[in-house]
Amino acid sequence: MWKINPSSQNYFDMLITTKKSALLILALTFITTQSFKHDYAKRKKFIVVWQPSHQTDTGKEFSEAVTCNAIVEAAMETKPKLKEHKVWSLGKNNLHHADSGSNTVVAHTTAIIDGKISGYAYELQQSNKKKPDVFISVHNNGGTKRNAVWGYIHYGDKYEAENRELAARLIKAIASVTTLENRGVLLDSTTGRNDYRCKSTGKRGFYSLDENINTAPYRVLLEIGDNAVSREILLDPVSRKKMGEAIKLELAAWLSERKN
Repeated sequence: MWKINPSSQNYFDMLITTKKSALLILALTFITTQSFKHDYAKRKKFIVVWQPSHQTDTGKEFSEAVTCNAIVEAAMETKPKLKEHKVWSLGKNNLHHADSGSNTVVAHTTAIIDGKISGYAYELQQSNKKKPDVFISVHNNGGTKRNAVWGYIHYGDKYEAENRELAARLIKAIASVTTLENRGVLLDSTTGRNDYRCKSTGKRGFYSLDENINTAPYRVLLEIGDNAVSREILLDPVSRKKMGEAIKLELAAWLSERKN
């Protein structure tokens, strides 16, 4: 029988120890890298503002404000905890259209009525004070007859490409945890809704996404579900929580890539 002399045995022991050390280093490197990716957004101190819909007049026995706020609250409660703020006009009597109105109507946004600014104007004023990096508006759709989710971005500003990417990733994340169909990202100028127009382009748009109104570089609006077709999902607390969590995790992942 072949025998290993003591010096050879020591050599093999050294090889085994070295191999174990190398594997340990690789494992620690992987863990550290993943932790860095997940924690980067938090350590970078990105500022995020959430704007849940304040509309309570969008359907019988259905409050878009309650539904969207539940999704936003779930997102804000999900780790990683960022520097996050919510802007919401609901219940403020010193504003007009504090719990109703459209993001695409002049009378509901920029107009001053009886000396009062609108709920939307108040929300954007509060948001701009926070100097956010990211602004996410959460709404439900209506009348589409589609069980779906849409992302909207503002036409023509310098961050259009980045906003398109962010919106696409967020709606994909929402679709992945629900039965909602991913209908893609659209420009706010394509909707043809009502009479609010961007001062820079002259095109119809969403007040909350207009770069002349909203100072956040990254601005997206999510329309989650149809208030009739998607009613079951939108009223389900578990589904709302899942959607909020999915949005937050994908947002954090996207932010972690902004380091360069």
